[in-house]
Amino acid sequence: MTGLTVLVPCYNEGAQVEVAHGELVEALKEIGDLEILFVDDGSTDDSLDRIRRLAETDPRVRYLSFTRNFGIDAVMAAGFRYAGQPWTVQCDADLQVPPEEIWTLLAKAEEGYDVVFGERQGRRDPLVRKGGSAGLHWAARRVFGIDMPRGASTFRLVSTGVARTITDLRLPWFIPAVPLVGARYAVAPVAHRPRTAGRSKLRLVRLAGHAFELFFGFSWRPLTMVYAAAALGGVLALALAVLGYLGLVDGAVLGATQLLLAGLALAAVALVGRYLHRLLRDSGSLRPYFVRDSNLPLLPEDTLTGGRPCPPPPGRTAANA
Repeated sequence: MTGLTVLVPCYNEGAQVEVAHGELVEALKEIGDLEILFVDDGSTDDSLDRIRRLAETDPRVRYLSFTRNFGIDAVMAAGFRYAGQPWTVQCDADLQVPPEEIWTLLAKAEEGYDVVFGERQGRRDPLVRKGGSAGLHWAARRVFGIDMPRGASTFRLVSTGVARTITDLRLPWFIPAVPLVGARYAVAPVAHRPRTAGRSKLRLVRLAGHAFELFFGFSWRPLTMVYAAAALGGVLALALAVLGYLGLVDGAVLGATQLLLAGLALAAVALVGRYLHRLLRDSGSLRPYFVRDSNLPLLPEDTLTGGRPCPPPPGRTAANA
């Protein structure tokens, strides 16, 4: 391997920026072509200032800073797009997976894989997080028929070219997109340790949103269920109409059944609307992120000004003052 980019997403990480940098540099000092790429996802604390100071003293540090908080999918899209080395490892700033475990992923990739996911052993997260993650993966595989690599996490090593191909598809999840495009992947066990600073940025509402993106972004089974429910409801409605006409079913039963069918119809409309929203969003022209500051050459379309410098606003001339 000729070089490695370490992609570090940051959102209000504060002092953890220097901690992550120090541990990564120490763990990967044997790699000559090392790049540490911080992607600041619109932090409101001093994370960006700390990253700038690191970049001034360490030429291996690169950074991108978004105009606002765009989310982890945008961070990955930008990070993989601007990664300067042929391999990229994604590593959270909280370092719950020790940086030394990057060598585990690198060794596995030498066997011929495009992507190597880290499977966290003895995961040191709250029970709710662990249970929710396990339930999410189980539902994705068993209920929605989505090919999810078992044990895969956001700690992963990816061929940068493969990562760019996947993120250019603008799919809502990276993990199931890997088998979807046919990339060769493996899962390797890695250590996990408790969080030493800060708090997780993933709240219950956001986790629920990610679940919906997964289920409706990679599976058409919900629509198939709607078709089956519609057919069954039609048959049931016809049968009840006949039975009601013959006087074999009283009005209370007919009324309750009508309410049930109406509720199912509303749920079906909402589900179809969710898919339409997905199609409209994916076909839109809005870019997934915009970069406000960076020490890398930026593509014009990734900036708010289209790559053109913005001069200061005009002031009063001396004659009019």
